[in-house]
Amino acid sequence: MELGDLAQVIALDQQSFTLPWPASAFLYEMGQNQAARCWVVETAGASPQFLGMMVAWLILDEIHIATLAVDPAQRHLHVGQRLLAFTLMDGAANGAVKALLEVRRGNLAARAMYQKFGFAEVGVRKRYYSDNGEDAILMNLDPI
Repeated sequence: MELGDLAQVIALDQQSFTLPWPASAFLYEMGQNQAARCWVVETAGASPQFLGMMVAWLILDEIHIATLAVDPAQRHLHVGQRLLAFTLMDGAANGAVKALLEVRRGNLAARAMYQKFGFAEVGVRKRYYSDNGEDAILMNLDPI
């Protein structure tokens, strides 16, 4: 993820989430947060098409999935799975032995993808999301 990607990252985040991150959050992650791992996925070629983005944090021996979004028209390409696999491999290569995340209770597609990777549901953050009071499901992958 680079500054030139910011407009597309923000647009995708706003399209994907009811509580999108402000631009300042992505700027912080890209430029100041040394724990951050920020990636985008684009098609190759003269006119690359933006497919998805991800921010994760490598903190000691954990990789924390902060946000992951894929263009809804491109979800059939398994971009999210590739981003997640890349993040887990990068984390493991850099000392992570476990991964964790929070996901909306109602986001069944994301929960299924994480479970496919071996993540287990280990807890609930009641009324975590301020837009509608939805619970967050805590998921861990230990070991990666």
